[in-house]
Amino acid sequence: MLKMEQHTSNKDKYIFFCKNNNAVPLYLQPWWMDAVCKVGDEWDVFLYEEMNVIKGVFVCYFVNKMGLRMVIQPQLTQYNGIWLNYDDIVTNNEKVYFEKKAITHLLSQLNEYGFDYFNQNFPLNFNNWLPFYWQRFEQTTRYTYQLDGIDYPETCYEKFSYAKKKQIRKAQKELNLNTEMNGEDFYTHLSNYQNSKGQKVLYSKNFFLNLYETCKSNNQGEIIAVSDINGEVHAALFVVWDKSIAYNLISTIHPKYKDSGASTLVVYDAIKHLAGKVKVFDFE
Repeated sequence: MLKMEQHTSNKDKYIFFCKNNNAVPLYLQPWWMDAVCKVGDEWDVFLYEEMNVIKGVFVCYFVNKMGLRMVIQPQLTQYNGIWLNYDDIVTNNEKVYFEKKAITHLLSQLNEYGFDYFNQNFPLNFNNWLPFYWQRFEQTTRYTYQLDGIDYPETCYEKFSYAKKKQIRKAQKELNLNTEMNGEDFYTHLSNYQNSKGQKVLYSKNFFLNLYETCKSNNQGEIIAVSDINGEVHAALFVVWDKSIAYNLISTIHPKYKDSGASTLVVYDAIKHLAGKVKVFDFE
């Protein structure tokens, strides 16, 4: 197992660790946090180590508002929180003991760092929040929907409802997969879609383009669209992924084509396109 070299900070250690460990989920990756942190804000990480090996991390986004230090979620980031490395865990008793020890240690570091407000989403596989309960935190459950087994898209298709299959078949007669849409055009398409609903995009074009280009450069993000014979985009998704899961981060549909089946087809085309990369599609 890889041991950490001596570095000057937890963040330096963590960056080194992530470069050599692709098991760390997407939204906890240092490059992701760098991309979604706004100017003037910061992220940091607390580490739990055994024999100089990182066994647990606690990634937090810190914002200072009205003199208060807050831990919240960055924009377009489904979760932060705690990720634990269970590589050497065999029994359930060992798992529970390890979680209690690691989470308590990570929480003590957060408390030493100091904060006035805490509101954070955790990864889906984080189930043991008892150490937080002991320290008087409160918890609520939120849901997302995931489709497993997308490495076999045809099998996934057979599980779709009759209505969804009908929409896909209808849309396939007029629309084709398009992976050439760029970030500028996607943001414009999204803005038009939001405007048609009397709403605005909640993040700036510069914020989106920086995140988009960062994901592209790390080969962990792509825009997937469906277009007609004239090249007009009916619907598009910006999907991001790690080694296990693809996330439907942002979706948009042309206001004229709400009933064309494009929004269903683009999801199915995304699933087919990502079949060689991941096994799970998260609808967010």
